[in-house]
Amino acid sequence: MSMPPGERDLTQRPLLKSFEDYPQVQQAVDQLSAANFPVEAVTIVGVDLKMVESILGRTSWARAAVGGLAMFAWLGILLGLFVSFFGGQDASPLTYMLLGLLYGAGFGIVFGLVSYAFTSRNHDFVSRQNIRASRYDLLCEQSQLNAARQALGMSTVWPPPLPESGETQSDTDASSGS
Repeated sequence: MSMPPGERDLTQRPLLKSFEDYPQVQQAVDQLSAANFPVEAVTIVGVDLKMVESILGRTSWARAAVGGLAMFAWLGILLGLFVSFFGGQDASPLTYMLLGLLYGAGFGIVFGLVSYAFTSRNHDFVSRQNIRASRYDLLCEQSQLNAARQALGMSTVWPPPLPESGETQSDTDASSGS
């Protein structure tokens, strides 16, 4: 995929740190923000994306009609309430809301059935799709990399020194960051 002219490819920034899940990378950006780091210098990139589709159940004419009814009935109630604010004093707000419910439910049933008629040829099931990443990389502009490492309590020496025997990498980061 090509970049529009004049735009930078933010995925080409140096890697600051990788995280296993999205809440961890959000927490790191929050930590940078709390340290008054210019967060516009960082980018979150999801790596090895997977599209996961959960099948919720079968679709039928009845399910399509009930789904349309439920969705548009609420909309009808809200429109009835809105009309009651600007309508005349001839009827109570409850009357407008009940009429909105009836018209919304009727329109919703028709809409649900028509939309099912057009989509039932593709598949007869209801599903939900999610995009998931195997890891999240936090990238940073080169000019801000050391400041970001310092704000996250990481070593500003790059590449980090190899750990001594019996010492882990997190021990090295903690000792060189202080």
